Amino acid sequence: MLARRILTAVVCLLVIVPVVWFGPPWFSLFIGGAAVVGTFEFHRLVISKSVARPLLYFAPAWSLGLTLSPYYQDILPVVITLPIVLSLGWLLLARSSRDKAFHSWAWTIAGVFYIGWLLSYWLQLDALSNGRAWVYLALFTTFASDSSAFLVGRNWGRHRLDPGISPRKTWEGVVGGFIGAVLGAIIIMRIVGLFSSLFLPIWQVVIFGLLVSLLAQFGDLVESLFKRNMGVRSSSNLLPGHGGVLDRLDSLIFVGVGAYYYAAWLVM
Repeated sequence: MLARRILTAVVCLLVIVPVVWFGPPWFSLFIGGAAVVGTFEFHRLVISKSVARPLLYFAPAWSLGLTLSPYYQDILPVVITLPIVLSLGWLLLARSSRDKAFHSWAWTIAGVFYIGWLLSYWLQLDALSNGRAWVYLALFTTFASDSSAFLVGRNWGRHRLDPGISPRKTWEGVVGGFIGAVLGAIIIMRIVGLFSSLFLPIWQVVIFGLLVSLLAQFGDLVESLFKRNMGVRSSSNLLPGHGGVLDRLDSLIFVGVGAYYYAAWLVM
């Protein structure tokens, strides 16, 4: 299992590094594709557990529209409003599912905004000055946090964080994630400084690493709670050793938001 996990991670990195480097449209398509697949996995689980009947094929398209919204801010209200109206109209016409119509509608919106809207912040981060460097810094700091939390928790974890959400997560893993994120951010900051003008003093790098780890682990717990509610261990088997796309997005979903506002409000 660990060998497959490492191999999948290496393959993903070989894709991510050049995609980020070349930027739009490749990075936009990559994030948009992840949003589409992640949203589909989210709603497929909801349907498979008979929780509700969200609009399985409509939702990923709407999610993609929200993810790409940084490129057409002027019509963003239309991209939000029109699908709301259309989805409600569809539920009115779908006679077979009227008993849980608004339940299904709420799950449709939840998945779309949770994944599509929040992932759009990665494109906003990329659009900032030194955006490519910020994206690399945020991504690899997240990977450092995830890897450290996993390895520390796996080898030295003794005190369970919250068995009701995720029985495998430990406080030792949480601490390991914070330490790994800070060390990773310091190293990555040196690397991105070689090809960009981005420079942060050490204290800002440390704060950024702590923020990224906090949001990454928060996102991981949120998705763990969702999977717990659905009674599954992974969103799919698409990525060997890692589960589904949604399982890999969980840490990144909130990191993009935090990294963007950190860069836009506190640094730039």
